[in-house]
Amino acid sequence: MDKLGIPASCIVENKHSGCFDALTEEEKEILAKNTVDIRYKKGEGIAKQGSFASHVIYLTEGLVKVYIEGRNKDLVLKIVPPDHFIGLSSIYEGNNAFIYSAAPYIDSEASLIDVNVFKNLIRRNPKFAYEIINIQNENAAQVYGRFFCLTRKQSHGLVAELLLCLSTRVFKADKFCLPITRNDLADLTGLSIESVLRIMKEFKEDSLIETKGKNIEILNMDSLIKISRFG
Repeated sequence: MDKLGIPASCIVENKHSGCFDALTEEEKEILAKNTVDIRYKKGEGIAKQGSFASHVIYLTEGLVKVYIEGRNKDLVLKIVPPDHFIGLSSIYEGNNAFIYSAAPYIDSEASLIDVNVFKNLIRRNPKFAYEIINIQNENAAQVYGRFFCLTRKQSHGLVAELLLCLSTRVFKADKFCLPITRNDLADLTGLSIESVLRIMKEFKEDSLIETKGKNIEILNMDSLIKISRFG
């Protein structure tokens, strides 16, 4: 949460690209030789929970959800924007599988880095290792905030927080086109589709937001912040 009280539980905002500056020219060449760039269509799986984690994923373009698969409903852990890693939590010693799934909300592109090469760079370069530790700590803080919101906030607070996060963290605009489905909104809030639509309608009637199709405009951010904080 920033100084204005706007939450960031749905996303890690700071870009991860700075960690590569810690690599030497030789190490950057090694990284480039062991990286492939892949384009993914909307909804196509980037990582599959339980599958072999042979690579570290770095999103270069698009918007991706990271989630734990459930029998009846998925638990969305975060939204990942460009210039962010996906799957770092799966590279600890003794584990060789992705501990969650990832899929793009829109057409996206990612760089796939050989996991063994990535681990070797961490071992040999303390500055790079320090940067990765910082990224992991920020990821952990975001997930803690996410679980706090899902377990402590009421339905109106959850929807208000999501709208604020989309506006200020993801699209960085008061007016934006939402590229995700109603089911995605429900997964992000942990609510039913009907509950999300009802609350969005109430926010619109109270002149907090304006909606037209997939376009959403935040009209009263201060009120949404209060609802997110106390709702």
